Amino acid sequence: MSQNLISLTISAEQWDAIDVCLGALETHLAPLIAMPADQRRQLAKMGDKSEAFCRQAMDVLNANPGVIPPNFDLAALREDLKALDQLRPRLVRLARLHERATDTETALGSDIMSGALEGYALLKVAGKGEGLEGLRKALSARFSRSTRQAETKPTM
Repeated sequence: MSQNLISLTISAEQWDAIDVCLGALETHLAPLIAMPADQRRQLAKMGDKSEAFCRQAMDVLNANPGVIPPNFDLAALREDLKALDQLRPRLVRLARLHERATDTETALGSDIMSGALEGYALLKVAGKGEGLEGLRKALSARFSRSTRQAETKPTM
């Protein structure tokens, strides 16, 4: 095989330990929410400039509690900011781990695809007369375009 971007070997015990850790993450992060895309689109977003505004507004509100009506929950706002500050560094770590896992998945898939294509080419050349013609034809269905073209041709 000419391409080998990664050789990944993780023992069954390591996979079991990973699954336990993932289970613990899922348990401890159960309060995290999921929102439908339409709801997410409708929300006010806090970007970098907005975050500076929000933090400054919090400072002013904290320094002037007398101007806040009783139904304004400043304590809940403080807790939200604290939770955001605690969540973000973990999100950075998770994002890095997710990116590495995704890149590893891509590399493994590429290695497999490259090896399969190389092996298929060998079957086409070296497999003649070895009783592999039927298997090679079955593999060649992956490259068949007639089915796809027939499906996309407009009928008159």
